[in-house]
Amino acid sequence: MSTEHKLYPRFRVGARIEHFILMVTFTLLTVTGLPQKFAMEPISETMIELMGGIELVRIIHHWSAFFLTVGSVYHLFTSAYRIYVKREYMRMLPEMKDLHDLIGTVRHNLGLIKEAPAMAKFNFGEKFEYWAVIWGTAVMILTGLILWNPIAFASKLPGEFIPAAKAAHGGEALLAALAIVIWHMYNVHVKHFNPSIFTGKLPKHIMEEEHMLEMERLDGGGRPWPELDLPVLRKRRKTFVIASAIAGVLILAGLIWLFTFEQTAITTVLPNATRDIFVPLATPGA
Repeated sequence: MSTEHKLYPRFRVGARIEHFILMVTFTLLTVTGLPQKFAMEPISETMIELMGGIELVRIIHHWSAFFLTVGSVYHLFTSAYRIYVKREYMRMLPEMKDLHDLIGTVRHNLGLIKEAPAMAKFNFGEKFEYWAVIWGTAVMILTGLILWNPIAFASKLPGEFIPAAKAAHGGEALLAALAIVIWHMYNVHVKHFNPSIFTGKLPKHIMEEEHMLEMERLDGGGRPWPELDLPVLRKRRKTFVIASAIAGVLILAGLIWLFTFEQTAITTVLPNATRDIFVPLATPGA
């Protein structure tokens, strides 16, 4: 392979699995959630009809929310594995250099300086997007659980929490959808096609533009990710597997309970179905 077409390691298999789960669940949640938020719009009615009706749309939305939550827990476990077992540095943590890179990028785009700043494996834009996803997902899960179980939450919290959760859930959903369409799609598909989240590798020309420091580190013989001595790795891995297995079972059981213990959906009455209606007799002389 020529130098110009060289590919650099970017994402491990685990990260690509996490992205796939997030991509699928987020898309399903957006497609089924926004028509419910803007339910009076004609396009929303059409979308709901094409997806099989409101009951099916709600079922898809709820299952997608469940798997999004499971995927978020999976991300916490993989992050804990890298921190505890492999002792990796958290490269997504914001640093002062990110602020300098942001200012330098703006100055470069305005033509005030010739050279763009050289950035590490994760640049300031990617860190901002990552933490926005973390924050947004936490808000969506919490408010979604409140809306899914309003009776239980209203018995413990002031009633104002229910409409507040509805406003936050819908607003954050709209913000997230716009961020994906405007920010994320532009940076990874329009500005240049970035295939690394699917292939695990990134072409040299993108590395030069967005991750020059990481490219220089790899070209200098640096490993894509740190490695430990096998005996140390085995010991930490054994401890982690036992602890995560116990915690995983408890968390999964808790999630299943949270997502199923309360039924508040209204059962739709068939159009031609007849029902006995109680009509009180008028009091004589009233």
